[in-house]
Amino acid sequence: MVTRQEIAGKWNEVKGRLKEHWAELTDEDFRNVQGSAERLVGVVQQKTGARKSEIESFIDGIFSGNVAERASEAVGHYADSAQQVASDAADYARKNYRKFAASTDEYSQRVSETVRSRPVESLAIAFGVGIAAGALLFFGRKR
Repeated sequence: MVTRQEIAGKWNEVKGRLKEHWAELTDEDFRNVQGSAERLVGVVQQKTGARKSEIESFIDGIFSGNVAERASEAVGHYADSAQQVASDAADYARKNYRKFAASTDEYSQRVSETVRSRPVESLAIAFGVGIAAGALLFFGRKR
């Protein structure tokens, strides 16, 4: 827990943060604290019903270099990084979409030509692939 000197040195900030976190606190609630951490915790606990450990942790957080602000900055940094990765992925997809579309279009044209020029062989291949797929599914379920 923080000391009397630490509280006195940052009294306005401590008071402001506590009032910000627990809106039901007023300036009148802080008048009799007189720099005592124990009294401060007691007043906040009495007025808000918060647990002692929660209040102490909150006050310690004020003095430990604003942990919440650092966490918020880190989250912002990671969000920016994630947004950059998503943007890069979208650019990559846009660039390669045309290549993929062209290759699939070319492949489907080849298949169509083969089926038109060799319908019996194409039917036999399709039948064989169907039998093989059925056998794989049948034997795969038996295990």
